[in-house]
Amino acid sequence: MAPNVIDPPKNVEDSDSIRNFASQTSVDENNLDKVECGSEEKLIPVEEKWWETTLQVLVPFLIAGAGTIGAGVVFGIVAHWDVFVNVSELIIMVPSLIGLKGNLDMCLASRLSTQANLGNMRNVKDMMSMIVGNISLVQIQATVASVIVAFFAIAVNAAINQNFAINTSIMVIAAAMFTATTTCFFLDIVLTTVILVAKRFHMNPDNVATPLAASIGDLTSLSLLSVIARVLYQNLEARLWINYIIIGVYLCALPIWIAIVLRNRFTRPVLKNGWVPVISALFISGMGGLVLDAAVGKYEGFEVFQPIINGIGGNLVSVQASRIATKLHQTTELGIMPAFAKIFEWPHRALFKGVPYAKTARILIAMSIPGQVVFIFVADAIHMSRSTLDAAFVFTYLTANIIQITMLLFVAHIIIHAMWRWKIDPDNSSIPYLTALGDLSGSSLLLVAFIFLTAIGRPYEESAEAA
Repeated sequence: MAPNVIDPPKNVEDSDSIRNFASQTSVDENNLDKVECGSEEKLIPVEEKWWETTLQVLVPFLIAGAGTIGAGVVFGIVAHWDVFVNVSELIIMVPSLIGLKGNLDMCLASRLSTQANLGNMRNVKDMMSMIVGNISLVQIQATVASVIVAFFAIAVNAAINQNFAINTSIMVIAAAMFTATTTCFFLDIVLTTVILVAKRFHMNPDNVATPLAASIGDLTSLSLLSVIARVLYQNLEARLWINYIIIGVYLCALPIWIAIVLRNRFTRPVLKNGWVPVISALFISGMGGLVLDAAVGKYEGFEVFQPIINGIGGNLVSVQASRIATKLHQTTELGIMPAFAKIFEWPHRALFKGVPYAKTARILIAMSIPGQVVFIFVADAIHMSRSTLDAAFVFTYLTANIIQITMLLFVAHIIIHAMWRWKIDPDNSSIPYLTALGDLSGSSLLLVAFIFLTAIGRPYEESAEAA
């Protein structure tokens, strides 16, 4: 039975009308219950039980953890390759390129998850139009964003290291474009499949899609960047023309993607208005790249744990962001705040008990602690070929993790509700900011943790040698 459509109240100041509208609006046809509203039967969403949310988030969370461990191990290896040692721009680019999954792919996952929960993907024609439009949109954003990321890394490296070489810069741009567009295309195909399968089996795609984007994105992006950069670097002198061909192919494809998106009613508004969060997030992640560039080589093992703390933080906050955005879409109109929510809340209400999303925040915080313990021990054992972590490292790392995840979840509450009040769709705009803040805060807090461990005489490499 399809849910009845309820017109929103015309007077946005009428709080009783808003509360009535919020309580009557329903969306997910797989998760609905019936109530009597006067003489008319209405349908309202049934709230997920805590264990359902936990189980649905847990599996992709563990897969995401495996992905971030893989990314950390890969980074620990490739950071010593000649191309990364000699081309500092690549190190600076890593957080931003990896962060594109949050800027672009997680936004796609959030948009399609909301549409699926609203029941708008039942019509095959509309569903295919949404999918093709969103994939084309992400290709445009990935092409433009990768060029911006490359220019930022080149400019920062030139300013800090007083080093600029035109051939190397062309290589960096080509590697960034190839990595971003290829990774995003692969991820988008996987994500749309996951969302459709999740709805088919009556699961909430908000709980599943964004963590899977994080899990696949980190490892795929870093691996692809490492391989293509190494190949291009080895052929830099003899076959520089390869770089120009790569750049030319993607620039020629750009007008085709733009034409597809402009003809698509689902994605045309995002193409015109969705650039500010993407570009802003790139620069925030770029600051995290500067932290990474300063730490790699100075603190042994930093590059192994950095993808883990960044990836898991962005993974968990993206779940919360996607769920909050869906809840707002389910209960009211863009620009109208529901009766149960406001922009600013006390942290304990936003994160533990008070607002409807506090339950999920509690689950995510609780899940991050044992999850991070498992992830860092596995990453350490793979990197060092044995377990080397001591209590000081685990306690310090977990402290950084808890600070990061609680801060991100609280900021998510504020940002998403502020965007909603100002008529900005959080499905398109919130996740880029949040994952970029996750990259910057994760790298910064991890650096502070390594500095602290060194100050107390328990740096990671000495712990490893002692073991």
